[in-house]
Formats: sequence, structure tokens, C-alpha cells
Amino acid sequence: MSSTPRGERLIITLLGNRNSGKSSLINALTNQEIAIVSEVPGTTTDPVAKRYELLPLGPVTFYDTAGLDDMGELGEKRIRAAYKVLFKTDMAIFVNDGSPFQENELKALQRLKEMKLPVLVIFNKSDLRKPHQNNIEFCQDNDLAWISVSATTKENITVAKEKIIELAPFYLKEERPLVRDIVHSGDRVILVTPIDASAPKGRLILPQVQVLRDLLDSGAVTTVVREFELNKALKALKSEPDLVITDSQVIQRVVNQLPPQVPLTTFSILFARYKGDLEALIKGCQKIDELKDGDRILIAEACSHHPQKDDIGRTKIPNWLKNYTQKDLNFDIAAGSDFPDNLEDYALIIHCGACMLNQKEMNNRIREAERRGVPITNYGLAISKLHGYFERTIAPLKIPFRA
Repeated sequence: MSSTPRGERLIITLLGNRNSGKSSLINALTNQEIAIVSEVPGTTTDPVAKRYELLPLGPVTFYDTAGLDDMGELGEKRIRAAYKVLFKTDMAIFVNDGSPFQENELKALQRLKEMKLPVLVIFNKSDLRKPHQNNIEFCQDNDLAWISVSATTKENITVAKEKIIELAPFYLKEERPLVRDIVHSGDRVILVTPIDASAPKGRLILPQVQVLRDLLDSGAVTTVVREFELNKALKALKSEPDLVITDSQVIQRVVNQLPPQVPLTTFSILFARYKGDLEALIKGCQKIDELKDGDRILIAEACSHHPQKDDIGRTKIPNWLKNYTQKDLNFDIAAGSDFPDNLEDYALIIHCGACMLNQKEMNNRIREAERRGVPITNYGLAISKLHGYFERTIAPLKIPFRA
């Protein structure tokens, strides 16, 4: 379970007032003592991630958050941190101890509704009291699924798990292929995987590993080479490969060696489809042709890392973009889980491949950019366009292209 990529886990966030029993509930759901339980209000401060295997959904992460009724300046910061987790959340569990909903709880439920998150209301502490009738009527009037449980006696905990599985977003229940829907069993596929300073020692990067696994599951005959070995691999085949997938950074070198009729795409473009809204990212990529002198570009990285020499996001893409547009552009870097507050100041967002984000989080980022009127694309699409191979690299995915 620990080896499952963070971006492949269902994210479940628990919200509720202090001492509603959120931590006790996590322990009951997982049948493990993984969250600190105390009678002292406010034991949980910053959001805490707890991993678990919830079958048949598979690996999940529960986020235990601070109480929504936390007090003082520090309490307000903790509440904001709890709400911030919702942007990467697939579904929410709202925990109430059976007492009548307070105003802050009703506001929280309204926010969850606005975010269109699946919500399960759990009335905890059924061993002490029944949920207030007004609470039940509120859930019924607002089409909120609810259940009464006791984290102490474990009453209805199994039923709560079943409801969580039932309410899980559809995209977590369906098979989401990375590449196996565009290849067939027996197809010959070449993966071009550079081994440079940014490659982790002794292993491939996560997108390469996941694509390779998907190809193996499809029955494709897969060859993995470095960019300067591609010619040898092509000559070793009796006929042309059915597909070549390359790291975006070496696409120019790959194209120079590859016959023009051979289908070609990139790991990053595959992840654009797998994790986000590919058509929205394609639309954002077209905005590159409309950039003007003085425009600001946001390079968005989903995870923090130590910048390498000739870093892809901080050095290579800005240089390629300036060369392509011949414009005087300004670049900012945003690393981590948040967009900057002044997002409207940017003419374009170029996002990383999102291998460390889940589908919900990446789509939330795309929707947030659209809501604030800022075009967004990703590294792979932008690099293909800047090198002149945009149409060729999206063609295998059978996405309509409109110039």
C-alpha cells in the first residue's frame, strides 16, 4: 500500500467541529489507532494524512482536520488549512456529534455543496445520543447522504464504509487507462526515457513507470531506450513500431530519428489526459500564439523539488517560449499545492505533468484557472507546440484539433 503513488489514492477529508469525533471515526473506519484521540478540544491542528486500503476502491488517504469551531487567530488559520485540503479532495465526510447544527457547520455544508463534492454526513456518538431531528431533516431537504454511527462501539461502521464506497466519484470506480486504450495486444511500442541529472538514481521517474505498467497490462511488446539508442531500436525491429512515447525534453532528437508516419506522443501528454481535462489543456496551449510583450507566464509545479541545472520548468520552457514567440515575457514559479492569489495577472499557466496529483486535484486547478479567466496548459503540450510537433503528438489520442 505504501508504494501506491500519492496521485493514485482516493482522498477523503473529514470536516466537523472540535470533539465531534473525527479522529475516533478514522480509527474506527480503519480499525487502527492511527489518529490521536483526546477529550481536549482541538487536539488535531493541521490536516493530518492517514493511509488505508478501502476495498474495493483500493488505497485511500483520510485527512483528519482541525475543528471548524477552532478559536482565535491561530484557530482561523487552522480552519483555512482545513478548507484548503478540499481542493485535492475526492469526497468529504462531515462529522457531527448529533447536536443541532451550528451556523458554522451549515456554512461548511454549503461550501461543500458549492464545490460539488460527494458528501457523507456521519452523526457520531450514537451511543450517547440520537442525531437531532432538525439535522436529519436538513440532510433530507438537501439530498445529503447520512448515517448514525458510534466510533466507540463500532455501531454502523461497516455500513459507513459501504456508503463511502457507494458515494465515491465515478472516475474512481472506472478503469482510467494511460495508454492501453490506444494500443493493442502485440503492438510494438518504444519508450524513450532519458537518463540525465534530473532522473532519480537507480530508477525511472513515476510517469515512465506507470506508462510501462499500463503497456505491459495491455500485452504490448515494449522496448525502453535512451534517446541516443532510438536508431538502434528502430533498426532492430523488422517493421516500424506502432507507437513511440518520449520524454518531452528530447522530442526534437526523437523526431530527427523517427520516420514521420510513425505515431508519436509524450509521457506528459498522456498524463494530461489521464489526470485532467485534455481538451481544456489543448485549448490553453493555443493561447501561446496570442502572447504579447510584457505578458506574465506562471510555471506551476505540483510538488517542490531542488532545481537542477537547465531545469525543465524554470529554464528550458521559458527559453523555448521566448524563442518561439519572439516576445519579451516574464516568468514566475509556483511550487506546491496552491496557485498564487494574483492568478488573474497571468496571461498563461503552464502546469507540470501532475504525476503527484490526483485527478480531482488537477481538474480543480483547471477549473480554477478557467473560473478566473486564465488559459492553462501543461509541460508536454507546450513543449510539443514550441518544437512544432503539436498535431503529431496529440494525434494518437484521437482528440479533435482545431487550429
